Amino acid sequence: MLKAQGIRRTFATRHWVGEWLITTSRPIRNRKSRKTGPGAPSEGFPVAQADSGLIDRFLDAVWAERGLSKNTLDSYRYDLQLLAVYLQARTLGLETAGRKDILGFLAAQVQQGRNPRSLSRYLSGFRQFYQWQLREGRRTDNPCVLIESPKLGRGLPKALSEGQVTALIESPDTSQALGLRDRTMLELMYATGLRVSELVSLELGQVNLNQGVVRVLGKGGKERLVPLGEESMSWLQRYLHESRPELMGPNQCAQVFVTNRKAGLSRQAFWHAIRRHAQTAGITHDVSPHMLRHSFATHLLNHGADLRVVQLLLGHSNLSTTQIYTHIAKEGLKQMHAKHHPRA
Repeated sequence: MLKAQGIRRTFATRHWVGEWLITTSRPIRNRKSRKTGPGAPSEGFPVAQADSGLIDRFLDAVWAERGLSKNTLDSYRYDLQLLAVYLQARTLGLETAGRKDILGFLAAQVQQGRNPRSLSRYLSGFRQFYQWQLREGRRTDNPCVLIESPKLGRGLPKALSEGQVTALIESPDTSQALGLRDRTMLELMYATGLRVSELVSLELGQVNLNQGVVRVLGKGGKERLVPLGEESMSWLQRYLHESRPELMGPNQCAQVFVTNRKAGLSRQAFWHAIRRHAQTAGITHDVSPHMLRHSFATHLLNHGADLRVVQLLLGHSNLSTTQIYTHIAKEGLKQMHAKHHPRA
């Protein structure tokens, strides 16, 4: 089997990517963000019409078959357009690409500093794309079949301490409409463990303040009920009665969390807001919205919550996905033991 290996963050390292030996002489930095959506990677270098049509038909097919979210479809589109641009520069197309062409693309991505997780995502989408072409009778082979995904280390999710969460949540200026909105979102995210996409897409009809729950539509359209808790419910009621009417005026919007432009808040805008509030709270390392979800799960387990309950609240379909948080809790206990026990 051919293997696509990742790159470590070191100087002058040599690695195999399939049949390609890559030498790097600079540290590799993870990209913090990337554009998604139609035409994202092809500014000044448009994707050929034939490839663009293929991508559209593939995305329509997987959406119909699997009900994938918009974010997942956007990622597939971005990755396939990136491959199409690479192939087009070599007078090739998505329909005619071979195994060596895919390996060449991966090698080029490694040289640009992509990490193993990105390479794995590329291959996953490409396999599905060429498998769809096989089913449609457009090809007789899948060029990704013999390329093994990079081995990904089992990294622990990064969570904030309880003190850091408190400082972050209390950092917005609640005397301002946007500050009250941000405080409510932070309270709600930490109280429920929602994904950022679930939080920003939350609609008024999904909130039941009488019963103190929100109805969440998670990955794959799966629905779950999550309790709000008294603190977050109190802030949510205040936001809905004070801040939201001020932001929206006479305009209408289904989303709970809105901007002063009378529209729903985006994931990117909330991400920037969290970074700003983290700086105000004196948190020196990078903070992302997902860290609040990690903190929610970790702190529940630290205080004795049942793993199965945490799984249901997070909306994980597999318990093994939730079990990673038990490792964080164990690491915290080890550090506490090492710090305070006289014979540690």
